[in-house]
Amino acid sequence: MKSVYAPRGRRERAKEEKLKRILSAASYLLAKEGINSVTTQQVADKADIAIGTLYLYAGTKAELLIMVQNQKFATAIEEGLAADTLTKGPDPHPVRDLMALIDPVLTCIREHPENGRTYMHELVFGDPAEPHRAEGLAHAQRWEQGMRKVLSEYAGLDGAILARVITSIVHVTATATMYLDDSLPVIRANVEQQIAAILPRETILYLKENFHEHQY
Repeated sequence: MKSVYAPRGRRERAKEEKLKRILSAASYLLAKEGINSVTTQQVADKADIAIGTLYLYAGTKAELLIMVQNQKFATAIEEGLAADTLTKGPDPHPVRDLMALIDPVLTCIREHPENGRTYMHELVFGDPAEPHRAEGLAHAQRWEQGMRKVLSEYAGLDGAILARVITSIVHVTATATMYLDDSLPVIRANVEQQIAAILPRETILYLKENFHEHQY
């Protein structure tokens, strides 16, 4: 009896292998040199493929960065979601729980500030229909949904607006030129202080009293 599962074709296996080599080469070079110094030709050479073949997988250097950073971003988000679950207790603490969710993402962005800054800029201002950017935006949406869940558990609030504000706080504080020389602990403290400032009880009550649920 023949198996209902057809073996992968040689062409498909070859494409997967090339993609692995491209991601490995790009990850290494971007971590070592940064997005502004790496060229697509360098990535192609290290991956041992022709430059034309590289362009079949990523049309620009920015797309190469997005491909690499998407993997790191997704891992950071999963770590944050897991950490937030571990912090849950009988006494809800929104800033603490939000920071548990945010910390791995901050670490990801600041691991290489130049790369993290460019990645976030590309997600926000690039073509959202481009597949690699679309994947990154889907990760970002999952991250925001985690924040909404924390806010909902804290005050029964469907906090899409607050989650979007917090996302903006992280984006600006982690990538703005004026903060590029700040250490990760300084960045983290800055983000935490800003979140605490927008989450006093009066703010939550105002949003609950003045906005209908469907507006969030």
